[in-house]
Amino acid sequence: MVNSGDTAYVLISSALVLLMTPGLAFFYGGMVRRKNFLSVLMQCFILMCALTMQWALFGYSLAFGPDAFHGLIGGLSYLGLAGVGIEPNPAYAATIPHLAFMVFQLMFAVITPALIVGAFAERIKFSSFLVFMLLWATLVYDPVCHWVWGQGGWLKGLGVLDFAGGIVVHLTAGMAALAMALMIGKREGYKDRPFAPHHLPFTVLGTALLWFGWFGFNSGSALAANGIAANAFVTTNLAGAAAGLTWALIEWRLSGSPTMLGAATGAVAGLAAVTPACGFVSPPAAIAIGAVSSLLGYVAVAVLKPRFRYDDSLDVFGIHGVGGMWGTLAAGLFASAAVGGTDGLLSGNFRQFGVQALAVGVVLVYSLALTYGLYRAVDFALGMRVDKQSELLGLDISQHKEVGYTVLE
Repeated sequence: MVNSGDTAYVLISSALVLLMTPGLAFFYGGMVRRKNFLSVLMQCFILMCALTMQWALFGYSLAFGPDAFHGLIGGLSYLGLAGVGIEPNPAYAATIPHLAFMVFQLMFAVITPALIVGAFAERIKFSSFLVFMLLWATLVYDPVCHWVWGQGGWLKGLGVLDFAGGIVVHLTAGMAALAMALMIGKREGYKDRPFAPHHLPFTVLGTALLWFGWFGFNSGSALAANGIAANAFVTTNLAGAAAGLTWALIEWRLSGSPTMLGAATGAVAGLAAVTPACGFVSPPAAIAIGAVSSLLGYVAVAVLKPRFRYDDSLDVFGIHGVGGMWGTLAAGLFASAAVGGTDGLLSGNFRQFGVQALAVGVVLVYSLALTYGLYRAVDFALGMRVDKQSELLGLDISQHKEVGYTVLE
């Protein structure tokens, strides 16, 4: 039976999650050079359009349709949203219209590919980007979504904990970002000089919009206005705050100056890490998850990336890939039956931690492998990277024939 309060809460949460994609565009856009600012905004914006079409036509059916093959993929019964109406689907949410559940999940399907944009910013052809993203959403996001959240999904059957997308969103996107950064290669001039953010206030604005939207992302995943939603709301805020503070303190200790970019990056790292755990853990556990996520993220960004010399332009792997891994394992470590009905390793449930580790390993390999294959296929057919002249000119002009500023560099 439809509950008006739950329905209103999920619809508002859906709008908050949609806001995260333009928020991400400004978060990323402020960190690229002026000549590529609009290209990042365009990539994020067009995904709001293209992935909405993909999800309505067949993506939702592949992810959330009744299982079609051994827990690996949904069937085609919801093609074109056939049978997705105003009555609830008890398999997912018994108190909201099926359409409300579908549109809430749509916003996740939009922002997940958008996260990958930060890995290859400033050097990808727009046409190839669009084809790649549609294929990636269909062959990586939709199947993994079915495994973890879909009716009959095999990881769901094992009891994996992923409250709002640590595996489905952050781990898949983070590993895809690593593969893309390695495949597409470094930006022109990357070896000679660092590329500083061109407009940090935009990045801070993007961080604020992401943090605001994350309450819908995490708390809305309760799919009801209830105590679990309240817990997810509080743990989300605590993890983001703890992580932002921790990153600033690490910088302050190691380099003598806390930076705005560091604090913003840390906050996003903490929000990403608590995503899979927010509905299962207590507030003190959320603080620990957030603090550790900044420590791990800082190591990934400031130590591992320079050592292995790959150009993940905006540190998608270091923040979302590492954060998704840590948060998923942390759910199996800190989960409390008093909060979300399941205990973790610290409460004696060794099996739960094992299931979490299995999910991380399988999805890590799957996203890396499929992203590699898709990159090779699209690169062969269309070419993924712009030519050197177009890259030096900037993607705003070379790909879109417009600029965000009158000064390019």
